[in-house]
Amino acid sequence: MITVSSLTKHYGDRVAVDDMSFDVAAGRVTGFVGPNGAGKSTTMRMMVGLTRPDHGGVRYQGVDYTRLLRPARVVGAVLDARCMHPGRTARNHLRATAALSAIPVRRVDEVLAEVGLEKAADQRAGTFSLGMRQRLALAGALLGDPEVLLLDEPSNGLDPDGIRWLRNSLTAFAKAGGTVFVSSHLIGELEMFADDLVVVGGGRLLAAEPVARTLARGHSTVMVRTPRFAELAELLERRDLEIEAIDVIDQRLSIGGTTTATVSQIAFDHRIHVIEISETSRSLEEILLDMTGTTAEYASA
Repeated sequence: MITVSSLTKHYGDRVAVDDMSFDVAAGRVTGFVGPNGAGKSTTMRMMVGLTRPDHGGVRYQGVDYTRLLRPARVVGAVLDARCMHPGRTARNHLRATAALSAIPVRRVDEVLAEVGLEKAADQRAGTFSLGMRQRLALAGALLGDPEVLLLDEPSNGLDPDGIRWLRNSLTAFAKAGGTVFVSSHLIGELEMFADDLVVVGGGRLLAAEPVARTLARGHSTVMVRTPRFAELAELLERRDLEIEAIDVIDQRLSIGGTTTATVSQIAFDHRIHVIEISETSRSLEEILLDMTGTTAEYASA
């Protein structure tokens, strides 16, 4: 659905985005992740024509965003939850937005209900909490019934129920054939519903792949307890599996780079009684920190 080709943007001597290319598939949720200063916001602004790239471009089904006849019906974007006049009510804000894009006014009440703001429709946006402003901004993105949702940190300010609502809404949008491209620093939350990841650091693309492939980059460890630990260790080493540690007292083995299924099958085949077996692996957050660590502009000590 979305093709990003060689996007490049300089601000003076600083390279904000450096020759970035990736695809975003329809019917899937794609997470856009990277440390602060990685170029995410600049990239997303270029994707909807708010920032002009020095080189490269973005196409939606083969059409440049600036050439879309009805952009609001193709792309719904939220890049800043504060993009509303504080003196306008939620309903009037959406009416003005709809008028700018020639969208029927009936859509206003429909999207207010969709994001759960129907009871606050006549309240001024300036009285809204950050979470309510996030919902109102998303309502604006949904006005044109778009094919694509482009969202920058949409979960900021949402309470746990709001985050779950957002997760379910974006998943349903993608399952209905829509395209979701969402940036977030809440990696654990993103892991729950994203299908793909675009990982950036220092303005450059580091990876564009399914979440499962990113998780496979993590090192897993199997811990097994058995009274025949020495015999099992020998069998595992014959299969070139890495024995990370042996605890003679507790009769435990730690085996790296494998799974419980593999170890338990070997034990079963040789009639080795297993008392306990478990598997641990690094979280998506830990894997991404490793991938982007050397590119982080602002890193803790």
